[in-house]
Order: sequence, then C-alpha cells, then structure tokens
Amino acid sequence: MPALVEKEQDGRRLRPGLAATLFTLAAVAIMLGLGTWQVERLAWKNALIERIETGLRAAPAPLPAEIENPADWDFRRVAVTGRFLHDFELNLAARSMNGQIGYQIVTPLKRDDGSLVLVNRGWVPLDRRAPESRPEGLPEGTVTVEGVARVPAPQGWMQPDNDPAANMWFWYDVPRMAAQVGQAGADPGAGVGEPLPVIVEAGDAPNPGGFPIGGRTNVNISNNHLQYAFTWYSLAVTLIVIYFVFHWRRGSEDREP
Repeated sequence: MPALVEKEQDGRRLRPGLAATLFTLAAVAIMLGLGTWQVERLAWKNALIERIETGLRAAPAPLPAEIENPADWDFRRVAVTGRFLHDFELNLAARSMNGQIGYQIVTPLKRDDGSLVLVNRGWVPLDRRAPESRPEGLPEGTVTVEGVARVPAPQGWMQPDNDPAANMWFWYDVPRMAAQVGQAGADPGAGVGEPLPVIVEAGDAPNPGGFPIGGRTNVNISNNHLQYAFTWYSLAVTLIVIYFVFHWRRGSEDREP
C-alpha cells in the first residue's frame, strides 16, 4: 500500500496550472509565428538583395519611353540620352558627404520624345548650389547619362514638407517637380511631357570642374531577419523550459510532507 501511494505521488510531480498553461501556449504560438514570419522575410530580403546585385552588375539598359511597373527598374543600371535643362535644377536639401552639409542637384533631362527624366547628378557644397558657381559642370547639347534607376521613396514621417517656391526639396515628389519644370514661361525648349516615375542617380564618372559629385546611390540594405528569427525561436524554447521547470518544482513541493 505505501508503495502504491508513493507511485501516485510520483505521478503528480508535474502539476501545471490552467492559467499558466493557457498563457504559455498563447505566448509560444505568437513567438513561433513571429519567428516563421522572419524566416519568410529572410527569403524575401535575400531575393531582393540578389535582384539588386544582379541589376547593378548588368550593363546599362536604355531607359524606355514608358515604365508601367517602376519596381521592375529599381536599382537597375540604365543609360538615358537627352538635353539637360540646367536652368531648372532642383535642390535636394540637407544632404551630407564626408560630414559636410550640402545639396544634391536634380537636373531635368528632356529626351527627343519630349519625356522628362529627373537625374540626380550628385552632391555639391553649400557654396556651389547656384549653377553659375560651377559653369564647367553644365554640359550643353545632347548627353548620355549612365546611372542607377531608383523608385522615389514617399515622404518620411520626420521629413519636412517641400518648399518649391524656395527650390528646397527634402524628398522626391516627381509630379510636382516636373510641374515646376513645366512652368517655363514662353521658352519652347523647356516644355516637357509626362515625367518617368523613376529617378536616375548618375554614376561616379567625374564632371568637369569637379561638381556635382555623382555616385550617390546607397545600396546598404540591412538583413537581420535570420537573427530575429533565431531570437523568437529561442524565446519560445526558453519559455517552454521555464514552464516545465516551474511546474515540476511546484509538483515536487506539493508532495512534500
């Protein structure tokens, strides 16, 4: 009889509580779900990085007259031919290079078909904002620009509104930028068609006079999804271990005389 009682008591060493069990099940399910989501994001990010690297390694592709899906051209090397409208430069403000504040110069490029392409020609210091301060870097006539096509990001929550009247742009607003260029008065050469929905960031080929300084494309894409997935899965395993250890000890304490 005593042996039977002892056996029954040994079988009750693990005594989980209902509330703790429900909480643990819910928490583990959420953590496993988050870990799996990060694994899926990892696959997506790896594919994105591979697509970007492939696009940057490829030879420059001619930019078409129309782009139906801008995402297909994001981070692709392109070549575009036309005539710069230097009188209608657009200034991206608060851009730094090597710790020095300045501007990035976005110059409209008018193609033979009348379409407009906004080209980020690169960075200039504050005292080189005005085009007349760098006359050597204002090529005339037909030019071909090689660079990287980018899909403009929307306004960030910390970015101020653009100020077209002062020609101060903090983020790309392609339709409004093109509309400002189109307000060219009686100059027939400045009339433009519909702008392409991408920005061309000029490569690092040096410009005469040294400015603007091209090659401003940023391809630093973080990829921490594997680390995040490992963290969530580890937390789930840790919670399960804590659950069993706690209730094992609880059951042992309950059977002490």
